[in-house]
Amino acid sequence: MHTADKLSEEPWPEDATLYQPFEAEQILLPENASCLAVKAYLKMCNLPFGIRSCANAEHMSPGGRMTKLPFIRAGAFIFAEFEPIVNFVEQKDMAIGSFLDEDAKSDMRTYVSLVENIFTMAELYISFKNERVYKEVTAPRNGIVFPWPLSMMQNYSKRNNALRLLKVYQWNDLDIDDVIEKVSKCCETLEYKLRESPDTPFFYGEMPCELDAIAFGHLFSILTTRLPNMALAQTVQKFKHLVSFCRFIDEKYFQTRCLQD
Repeated sequence: MHTADKLSEEPWPEDATLYQPFEAEQILLPENASCLAVKAYLKMCNLPFGIRSCANAEHMSPGGRMTKLPFIRAGAFIFAEFEPIVNFVEQKDMAIGSFLDEDAKSDMRTYVSLVENIFTMAELYISFKNERVYKEVTAPRNGIVFPWPLSMMQNYSKRNNALRLLKVYQWNDLDIDDVIEKVSKCCETLEYKLRESPDTPFFYGEMPCELDAIAFGHLFSILTTRLPNMALAQTVQKFKHLVSFCRFIDEKYFQTRCLQD
């Protein structure tokens, strides 16, 4: 039997577990955004899952394109990062977004790719290229679970990997104004899409799809993460429809109420 057949035949396991770093003291902005996007997606699909926070979640992950996080263990299967987890759910016919026709689905996936690439790169940039953010937030949080000198080695390795990714995606030589411009244009695109259906709460009407989950994960994380440099949050805050969208998703699925009117 093919793996795809096994995937579709097995029911969603009641003990499905999402693995992530510790939220309060360890997780970094790009990882938090990715983890929140996956949690939102699973909640929108109404699929049960537990959350396990562990210091070495990144090193337990089977790997991925960007943050390697979160990863989910569902029965015999392990998948990491947003798209592979979404694909896994879709193969089990439990996914949101089935109401979209093929053209709309293709259109939606273009937006998903844009959101993941632009926001993840911007989050990595502010976390690892901005010296003040790196010294005051990124390095202390990333190193907190490791004893010295392992913490220094871990920080060096993590920063090198982040800078390598930024170089691959050609963000390494940008200055902060270039980054803000890219984020602003992405927000403009998202807000325009959201306003196409002014009387509905989601990007594609009355029901959520994966774009709603990944946009929320990144936007909400940027808006609610306190950093010495708040340029990303200040940029997103200019887009009132996106802020209202985040408030709506939070209220419906999470109830953190971190975004007050």
